[in-house]
Amino acid sequence: MSDSGRTPLEFDVIVIGSGPAGQKAAVQAAKAGKRVVILEREREIGGACVHQGTIPSKSLREQAMRRAIAEKFRLGVGDDAEHPDMTEVPMPDLLSSVGDTIAAHDRYMAAQLARNGIQTLRGRARFLDSRYVELQSIEGARQQVTAPRIIICTGSRPRAPEGIPVDHEHVLDSDSLLSMAWLPRSLLVFGGGVIACEYTSIFATLGCHVLQTDRTPRPLTFMDAELVDYYLQHLNSHNSEYLPDTRIRSVRYEPARAKVRSEFADDRVIETDKVFVALGRVANIEQLDLAAAGVQLTPAGHVAVDEFLQTSAPGIYAAGDVIGPPALASAAMEQGRRAACHALDIPLAAEALGTAPLPSGIYTIPEMSTVGLDEANARQSHGEVMIGRARFGEIARGQISGSPRGMLKLVADSQGRKVLGVQVVGDNATELVHIGQMALLSSFDVDAFVDTVFNFPTLAEAYRVAALDIVSQRRALVGHSGTFRHRQRGIAG
Repeated sequence: MSDSGRTPLEFDVIVIGSGPAGQKAAVQAAKAGKRVVILEREREIGGACVHQGTIPSKSLREQAMRRAIAEKFRLGVGDDAEHPDMTEVPMPDLLSSVGDTIAAHDRYMAAQLARNGIQTLRGRARFLDSRYVELQSIEGARQQVTAPRIIICTGSRPRAPEGIPVDHEHVLDSDSLLSMAWLPRSLLVFGGGVIACEYTSIFATLGCHVLQTDRTPRPLTFMDAELVDYYLQHLNSHNSEYLPDTRIRSVRYEPARAKVRSEFADDRVIETDKVFVALGRVANIEQLDLAAAGVQLTPAGHVAVDEFLQTSAPGIYAAGDVIGPPALASAAMEQGRRAACHALDIPLAAEALGTAPLPSGIYTIPEMSTVGLDEANARQSHGEVMIGRARFGEIARGQISGSPRGMLKLVADSQGRKVLGVQVVGDNATELVHIGQMALLSSFDVDAFVDTVFNFPTLAEAYRVAALDIVSQRRALVGHSGTFRHRQRGIAG
């Protein structure tokens, strides 16, 4: 019984959290004919992805790119000209469409949950044991909910580093950055990860003077170095830069100067209008009382799961940011679906999620996306490899659209046959990468791109150009006879 004397509510599946992982887990379970409830502590559904993260940040990015292009067309300047300053534009103007986008997404998600008969209860959830969850409403009322299968999808929040006073006015994190009234003329960004780089490039494009700092010699250390070079070039061309190998000593706001003063271990002092802190995220687990359910954590503080997303407690699963990297909305959605499938004995593809070619997309300016092995990892695991490159400046669509800064990189084995990975930087990179993903899933070889007809003019042609680059390397390796002769007929480029 609950503390209020009410009988516990019984379901087949409880999903805690309504973000990307929770939503997909709930829908999958409901489509299997199960009684499903989502427990959500916030008023809105969708989690940080919809309300503080992915959708707002990508909407701001779209506005930045549109305004930059429109201003350059108005001035009649080229890509190499001085970039327009838009710091006089109020933030609400830049985000004017975000509210409508979020509201539309909220309506879509609410309709989807209702259509599938999924109940949503609001309140703060905590485990009583491995089968019972107590839900406390904002008014303080308590209700027990029980199910034989529970999926934890509570997401994450910005990490508050010790010694950096995030006040959400002068020193901001990703939950408060977009609450600024005006664009700052100068911005210091702490962090070299995905969120830090996305916002750094967006604000630089809008005309802010952005300094990005981190302890690492380069940002996005997990990405292919050639792709990151394009990102750094973009910053440099927009009066911004990355400061490597830094150590923060102190950060404080000085009212008299209306500046944030940041001091570093090398005695360097930087004063900026605002500071943005993006030094990682932490799992939302503190109030769940996971120990009562027997759920164990990793040393990094994430919920520990196996390859099937099952925790140390039988019948309890976890998915999304709460289990740690890759912490992508796309991955979270699939994790939630797969967790529900395994919990309900629904057959899945034989290939496990951890071994499938999972694409990653980084919405910096320019976009970056990758699937499979990059050049460094391919050389580490396969020794010699062949690399095919297609630069967007050589592609008709890149010239037509005025987007020549970009590249598609095809990674193949030492014989130039087997596709090992694809990396793309530039416009539409996060869309283009899916062609490479399908090639990896279908075990296509390099020649499949040569023998395939692509629409003209498209950026997708870059796959053929990159494949031809590898074919030419093979040709140089073996000469113009023998095995590769049949591939030389009718090849242009």
